[in-house]
Amino acid sequence: MAPFPPLEPYAHGLLDVGDGNRIYWETSGNPDGKPVVCVHGGPGAGGTRNSRKGFDPEKFRIILFDQRGCGESVPNIADPAVSLEHNTTHHLIADMERLREHLGVEKWMLYGGSWGATLMLAYAERHPERVSDLVLIAAFTSTPDEVDWLYRGLGRLLPREWEAFRAGAPEAERDGDLLAAYSRLLASPDRAAQLKAARDWCAWEDAVIAHEIKGKPGQYSDRPEEELITLARMCAHYYGHHAWLEAGEILGNVHRLHDIPAVFVQGRLDLSVPLRAAWNLVQAWPSADLVVIDDSGHTGSPAMGEAVTKAIAGFEPA
Repeated sequence: MAPFPPLEPYAHGLLDVGDGNRIYWETSGNPDGKPVVCVHGGPGAGGTRNSRKGFDPEKFRIILFDQRGCGESVPNIADPAVSLEHNTTHHLIADMERLREHLGVEKWMLYGGSWGATLMLAYAERHPERVSDLVLIAAFTSTPDEVDWLYRGLGRLLPREWEAFRAGAPEAERDGDLLAAYSRLLASPDRAAQLKAARDWCAWEDAVIAHEIKGKPGQYSDRPEEELITLARMCAHYYGHHAWLEAGEILGNVHRLHDIPAVFVQGRLDLSVPLRAAWNLVQAWPSADLVVIDDSGHTGSPAMGEAVTKAIAGFEPA
């Protein structure tokens, strides 16, 4: 994505969303511009502040937020004492609505990708009247088959790396529910055990994108310890529950979005998020388009950046 010049927020804060959580938010660009909310991936990665640079600051009111439990939101789930009981997709949808109301936004554009696409689509299907348009990158919908592919099926292509990931679970659980086993380790009060599980988890995530143009050693694992634990714990929690969505729920409810324009930008070389989910959604969504980038994987490429820039420009206000 060809960025606009660096941009600082003109307002920010912590919004009380209940259950002891406060989510970090910020706004930049034109206060009277078209509202766009950037929905980060992970889950647990926190909002990428560079997302601001993808939008014309004269035309957009750019809203970023950190989902509950991660980034600058408080409390952070790297602390094993912080419960995940009130941290589900349904809570995040409610948080987005509370943020929209807090900022006085009537309708906003949704932008994001990977896990962010799951949340964007689930939110849009719940509140279609609040969504003007969507740009989705590397769209993941958190179905059981997608999750099973990412954390087990891909082992057919990366056997050495997957065996190392599998070995990170207790021996008695290695042939069972790996995500549940990791969830327990990542909530351990034993800091060494918690951190080892986070490193093992992120080493697998690194391996999945290592072949890509922008793939590099430590893409996920080269983070401070707190961020490693937060990312891994949140991923295991959400994907272990398939995002609290019924199998096929997002595709089954896509008719609610038929009148909302959308662009999916997907890399053909994306092992972690195969093209099928985006393809199926676009076939059932008359006002959605799919742009496939042949040289790109999950971490993008120059061609993917250009496609995303074009998609955003197509939704700019006059």
